[in-house]
Amino acid sequence: MPNTARWAATLTLAATAVCGPLGGSALATPAPAPALASLYAPSALVLTTGHGQSADTATPERAVTLNCAPTASGTHPAAVQACAELRGAGGDFDALSVRDGALCTKQFDPVVVTVAGVWQGKRVAYERTFANECVKNSYGTTVFTF
Repeated sequence: MPNTARWAATLTLAATAVCGPLGGSALATPAPAPALASLYAPSALVLTTGHGQSADTATPERAVTLNCAPTASGTHPAAVQACAELRGAGGDFDALSVRDGALCTKQFDPVVVTVAGVWQGKRVAYERTFANECVKNSYGTTVFTF
């Protein structure tokens, strides 16, 4: 998949995650916004994974959305836990810890993870390549496990 198409797909998923709740009947009869909603900086991310050594050469095989403010939601299978881990790491994906007791082979089958979106009001563009699927799943316990 060309890099332009990958970015278009990522931006489409991000727009769907952020603007999805605005569709349908919500436009016809807008509900009053909660008073506390403006106190939260937006946190809406699109995470992708695919086999390859970099996002430029890997075809995304799976993509999920993760919204963490004001509450955890999205298509991530463990959104609540993933948001809690990201908050604990201060939104720093490199600071996510390795799961205790994870045993992985040394097989080299690179898996690349990308993250694009907004974390607490700041743009995020993250890419990391792991040696294999097991190593990817051992980081951050649930953030990269999708």
